[in-house]
Amino acid sequence: MRLLSFRAPDGVRPGVLRGERGDRVVDLRTADPALPEGVRGILEAGPEALEAVARAAERADSDLPLDELPLAAPVPDPRKFLAIGRNYRDHILELGNALPEFPLFFNKQVTCVNGPYDPVHYPEAVEKLDYEGELGVVIGRRCRAVPRERALDVIAGYVVVNDVTSRDWQARAATMTLGKSFDTHGPFGPWLTTADEIDDPHDLRVTTRVNGSLRQDYSTGNMVFDLFEQIAVLSTVFTLEPGDVVSAGTSSGVGAAMDPPGFLSVGDVVRVEIEGLGWLENPIVEEPPEARVGA
Repeated sequence: MRLLSFRAPDGVRPGVLRGERGDRVVDLRTADPALPEGVRGILEAGPEALEAVARAAERADSDLPLDELPLAAPVPDPRKFLAIGRNYRDHILELGNALPEFPLFFNKQVTCVNGPYDPVHYPEAVEKLDYEGELGVVIGRRCRAVPRERALDVIAGYVVVNDVTSRDWQARAATMTLGKSFDTHGPFGPWLTTADEIDDPHDLRVTTRVNGSLRQDYSTGNMVFDLFEQIAVLSTVFTLEPGDVVSAGTSSGVGAAMDPPGFLSVGDVVRVEIEGLGWLENPIVEEPPEARVGA
């Protein structure tokens, strides 16, 4: 099943893909008004709500064309947006770093959440804007101290992430949060593909293109700390909640490691695609003046 969120005149609505080509969307508020209002609410309501979503999608007598809907992030309001740095050997080596002995986690502030096809702002304060195509995990149930062997039980599904990074801000701060958290710098989606649809999340191809030129091409099997270990470590420290996003790191090919550096510019278009999950395609635009004061 593929859950998504789309913008409507009355706000963001949850939907589910259906059809032979997966190009039609059932508006879940119309199909079953008893369902929770958003995707995070559906996840919080547990397996019974997901079963109700499946029934609603099957029996709905109307649907909408996917290509006419403005998609938001599938979980527009996660409580936490977590990510890991230095988690692919090739990326570690291209930046001249040592292999970590323990996972290096950081927060992306949730105000960075952006839709799968929405513009990414290039702020005036940033000089070195970069991309990082990544696999993301969405947590499906409230959990704490999850052993590695049970981590799959708490995964709702998977998304494509562009961990947009301001390298100059990343370098000047002791933690990575400032360089990772500018508004709009967390596009993910295009929908949440539920875990049962993916045989092995550690055997997926990830590609990143800038203006059609291939920059990254790697397998999720090359992680230093795999998804299950990440969930085990994070949940040892704090409770993970439905809708929380964990972005699993990137491999080689980032702009900062190119010679000369291949940082992003206004007018560029970044496309991140993961087999079986879909793609993001975000244009880079100047940050509009209204985004800077009284947002």
